[in-house]
Amino acid sequence: MKQTEPFKQRKRVSRGFRRTSNLLQTRIRAVGESRGFAVTRLLTHWAEIVGEQTASIARPVDVKYGREGFGATLTLLTTGAQAPMLEMQKEALRERVNACYGHTAISRIRITQTAATGFAEGQAQFAPAPKANAKTVSPETKQAASKAAAPIADQGLRDALAALGENIISKSRH
Repeated sequence: MKQTEPFKQRKRVSRGFRRTSNLLQTRIRAVGESRGFAVTRLLTHWAEIVGEQTASIARPVDVKYGREGFGATLTLLTTGAQAPMLEMQKEALRERVNACYGHTAISRIRITQTAATGFAEGQAQFAPAPKANAKTVSPETKQAASKAAAPIADQGLRDALAALGENIISKSRH
């Protein structure tokens, strides 16, 4: 008997039925992003959206589409002591987040609580990460940049150009 290619067993892709939500998840995400609903925007601009005071006590953890109708559920993480304060601000927070997106992207807000230190060391720190150390600019550099921007009549533009000049002069010296 002539022997052909070794028998290849077909790998089974899935076992049984798949949930409809799993099948539609990528399509729903694409539709949501086409409407301007990008979760990353909410995470990266959280302090600007809700304000510094609220951002210091809570942070967004998850955004999920619900089964009942249009809109998503935003899950916020906060410490136990701050949860009642945040609970009273839910409607205002929802309006601020939806104003950022321009439509009713978030229909519900769910608040979860954690210990002040979290379950692992430093996990529930709500303060933003410290910014990189800014280099100090010498007085001579500031004076040269101010002198270059002095002829500008508009104060705001003059200050902005002076700051730009400080950056350019300090980088050219290094």
